[in-house]
Amino acid sequence: MTECKIQKNITICNCSYPCSRKGMCCECLSYHRNHREVPACFFPDDVERTYDRSIENFIRVYKEKVLKK
Repeated sequence: MTECKIQKNITICNCSYPCSRKGMCCECLSYHRNHREVPACFFPDDVERTYDRSIENFIRVYKEKVLKK
């Protein structure tokens, strides 16, 4: 397995929630997948700050912000 590049990951992570997984993408993805959620990095910053990581919210935001471009 390759080495986790935590310091590099932290510089591009837009998650504003303080947690022990920040910068550890594999752990973050696993955590959110197990909770039927999508990680913060999939959301625009304004939506990320709502902490609504639900799959339904991701789909709604994607349709509203990405598909209308």
